[in-house]
Amino acid sequence: MYYDELELRSDDERESQIKRDLPKLLAMAQKKVPAYARLLDGLEPGDIKSRSDLRYLPLLRKSEFGKAQSHKPPLGGLSVGKVADFDYVFQSPGPLYEVGSLKRDWWRIGRFLFGCGIGSRDIVQNCFSYHLTPAGHMFENGARAVGATVFPAGTGNTDLQVRAAADIGTTVYAGTPDYLKTILERAKELNVRLDRINKAAVSAGPLFTSLREWYHERLILCTQNYATAEAGNIAYETIPYQGMIVDEGVLVEIVTPGTAEPVDDGVIGEVVVTVFNDDYPLIRMATGDLSSILPGPSECGRTNMRISGWRGRADQTTKVKGLFVHPSQIAEFVSRHRRMTKARAIVTRAEESDVLTVKVEAEAVEEDHLQELLHSIINLRARIELVPPGSLPNDGKVIDDQRELQ
Repeated sequence: MYYDELELRSDDERESQIKRDLPKLLAMAQKKVPAYARLLDGLEPGDIKSRSDLRYLPLLRKSEFGKAQSHKPPLGGLSVGKVADFDYVFQSPGPLYEVGSLKRDWWRIGRFLFGCGIGSRDIVQNCFSYHLTPAGHMFENGARAVGATVFPAGTGNTDLQVRAAADIGTTVYAGTPDYLKTILERAKELNVRLDRINKAAVSAGPLFTSLREWYHERLILCTQNYATAEAGNIAYETIPYQGMIVDEGVLVEIVTPGTAEPVDDGVIGEVVVTVFNDDYPLIRMATGDLSSILPGPSECGRTNMRISGWRGRADQTTKVKGLFVHPSQIAEFVSRHRRMTKARAIVTRAEESDVLTVKVEAEAVEEDHLQELLHSIINLRARIELVPPGSLPNDGKVIDDQRELQ
């Protein structure tokens, strides 16, 4: 029933291991990771022995990854070793560079997939992207760790996805929450039965209750996890859907956005992670994501702390169809056309799919031209709605996410 015995530890056992391993992580980072040698200069690792002691360490914000990498490309002194010492190097929007490894369950996604009930008898149709970014490789690495067979489908080509799922007998979908619905609806149009798909492991975007229920009505058990390109698996769902259980290789803090101070349990704040990774350690990385700590353990029997899942971004950045949209990208969009004065991105849902509408204060501008310009910046298609100058609110919002997490 469990991935390993770590999931069943008592609070005392877990804290004892933190007391042993946290000083070792800090000492290793000081010695072998140039960026942490600077950040932790003067620190005595033996003084940091518990989760509560972490508050005395500086935060490493994701924005600092870009700054570090721009001065010392491509990894910015944040890893043990050089690019050539890893099996993979990836590029995420920014650009930011991350590394990866073929080591067993290097991103710890296997723990999530095992919790979904995925194993050696399953065929996983991996619809995460294999292009530039690491998501496809992260989930393949996890699927191999639990013994599943992987079809590296990637994104798009829906008709071919339908054909492959039918031909090879796919039992598990892995990908963004809403793309499986697209595949199933297309299969129905083509009169193709995909009855063997009975599990969905989703990530890289919010899973709405109505969409989960849509899958469950079709006898597909749908669970989600929360991961990042740098940290790998941070937390994951199990049945009976009581929040997300923190991964055993991660320490999670929830802090007041813009500070390093932890909030009380139940209060929404920014997720900060410390990852025990020998070749790519992370110490107090501020993710920019919002969540909260839930009281008590899950009824599934796993004993680690739980969080409420993804509750938005501290900086208005949001995910649309699995891709981040940043306020800075909307600002760049406005700056690249002299007849635009202001823009506001609005994210909604329609028929269980994300819809991005960008309202633009402008006159005498062709909407098709603006759509192409925006697509070149955010790599997403959006509706452009022209509005009179001065009509958008002056409330500081650049991205207005109106989707309801229910």
